[in-house]
Order: sequence, then structure tokens, then C-alpha cells
Amino acid sequence: ETELYDKYMCYCKTAGTTLGDAINAADTKIPQVASSIKEGEAQKLQLEQELKDHQTSRSEAKSAMAKATALREKEAAVYAKDSGDMKNNIGAMDKAITAIENGMSGSFLQSTSAQAVQRFAIDSADMTNYDRRMLLAFLTGKSEDGYTPASGQITGILKEMKSTMETELADITSTETAAKQTFEELMAAKTKEVEANTQAIEEKTVRVGNLGVEIEGMKNDLDDTQQQ
Repeated sequence: ETELYDKYMCYCKTAGTTLGDAINAADTKIPQVASSIKEGEAQKLQLEQELKDHQTSRSEAKSAMAKATALREKEAAVYAKDSGDMKNNIGAMDKAITAIENGMSGSFLQSTSAQAVQRFAIDSADMTNYDRRMLLAFLTGKSEDGYTPASGQITGILKEMKSTMETELADITSTETAAKQTFEELMAAKTKEVEANTQAIEEKTVRVGNLGVEIEGMKNDLDDTQQQ
């Protein structure tokens, strides 16, 4: 009984101080934890908004890449067709000039190259009407006024046409080369942008998740401290 009494008296003497210290510590801790929760929630909201911004930026970058790719494919297809037609026509004119200068215009007029030159002469908007009539008269052997153009006159017309077309081919090739370079630079920049946003999304998604866990832990700690 004496031993139990002594223990009880010891508790009575020290309990007030012990419990008071615990209460004081809790009174200090509660506002600190509440403030940390508030800061954590504000940071979480900011990270969630940043995540949305990164997702929007990545989506816009991907959309720009898709549009640029579609346009580049269209431009490349147009260039392939136009440059192919020009190269074919230049080749046909080369054969025509060589054949005429070598006195083989007769055999040339029966060739597919002659037909190609004729089609070009009909469709070309760069030729004068006079040159067109002279060239067609030579290629078809028919003239409205009975005049048959000389071979030198025809080779002059063909050389001029060939020179004009070579210049046009060089121009569209230069334009195509510049367009390809611009496209490649754009794709490189947008790829880096997508990769940067993807990395930021992954990192901030993890941070949002971890922060959410920390906030829940602090809320439980606050409840426990208040109850104690």
C-alpha cells in the first residue's frame, strides 16, 4: 500500500507539469501544421495548373507538327510533279536541239520527245504566239501561211525555252530546299518542346501525388494532435 501510495503521489505531483507541457507543445504545433497544410494545398493547386499548361502546350506543339507535316508532304508532292515534268521537257528539248543540229529532224519528229515538246508548246504560257506558231509548224509540218521555219530558227526557240525552264527548275528547287530546311528546323524545335513538356508533366504528376499524400498525412497529424 505504501508503494502504491508513493507512486500515486508522484503522479499527482508530476502529471500537471507533464500534461501541461504536452498541451503547450500541441498549442504550438497545431497552427504550424495548419499553416503547412495551407501552404501544401496552395502549392498543389499551382502544380496542377502548371500541369494543365504543360499539357496544353504539348498538345499545341503536336498539332503544329501534324499541320506542318501535312503541308510539307503536299508541297513535296507538288515539287516532285512539277520538277519531274520540267526535267522531262528539258530532256525532250535537248534531244530536239541535238537532232535538228545534226540534221536528223525527220527521225526526231516521229519520236515521243517531239510529242512532249509539242505538248509543252501548246500549254506553255511563257512563249510568244509567234514562237509557238513557228515551233508547232515545224513539229507538225503544217503552217497556216505556208511558211516553213528554218532549223536554226527552231533551235533558237528551243534553246530559249530550255534556258527559261532550267531557270524555273532552279527556282522551284531552291524554294523546295528552303522549305525543307524550315520544316526540319520547326520539327526539331517542336520535338524539343514536346519532350520538355512531357518531362515536366511526368515530374510534376509525381510531385502532385507525393504532395497529396503529405497533405493527408499532415491533416491526420493535426486531427490526432487536436484530439490529444
